[in-house]
Amino acid sequence: MANTIALIDDDRNIITSVTMALEAEGFCVRTFTDGESALRGLKGNSVDLIVLDIKMPRIDGIEVLKRLRKWSDLPVIFLTSKDDEIDEIFGLRMGADDYVTKPFSQRLLIERIRTLLRRSEVIIGEVGDSDEQVINRGQLAMNSSRHLCSWNGKAVDLTVTEFLILRALAMRAGYVKSRDQLMDAAYGERIYVDDRTIDSHIKRIRKKFRTISNDFDCIETLYGIGYRYKDR
Repeated sequence: MANTIALIDDDRNIITSVTMALEAEGFCVRTFTDGESALRGLKGNSVDLIVLDIKMPRIDGIEVLKRLRKWSDLPVIFLTSKDDEIDEIFGLRMGADDYVTKPFSQRLLIERIRTLLRRSEVIIGEVGDSDEQVINRGQLAMNSSRHLCSWNGKAVDLTVTEFLILRALAMRAGYVKSRDQLMDAAYGERIYVDDRTIDSHIKRIRKKFRTISNDFDCIETLYGIGYRYKDR
């Protein structure tokens, strides 16, 4: 079944050209020209990934993402202008998974979409051993091939990026992971994010677990070094 992409941008030229390119690659596309209609249209309607412009009237992309993350962990790619570095960083901290800078090649955008869908569908990537696809650390259970995470039997909804960061820590419980190592695990070498972005993702992960268990403290901060998942 073809993946469905939600494309949200107030530039109708981009909507038209990107839709044609995506459909030529076999994707289904749902388009929205403003944030309000996108939020209404996405609620209750299944898509696999969202391409979201930052600069839009009335409700910008950052606000759309903020509201979206209250009820959805869908992969999100931001479209940004080359002068929007602050917005790019803030967007990643808010829970976006990737960004593409305008003007962009449609081929590059499609490549980023395919990469993120692969990460979402099979988080394990190149690791083929089925034993490594399931991680059990006390009350934590993670199934990489199915993108499932739970704490004490209760589901924890993580974005692709959050899942990859937690997985990197939990796979080597008791060992310290530097921020650079977590950047590589979550983003690969094609995106640079600063230390504060990783810190923000860790904060979001902790918050999600603490909605289930107030005393969750399994992710330790080692100041000036990185993070460690407690080996219990």
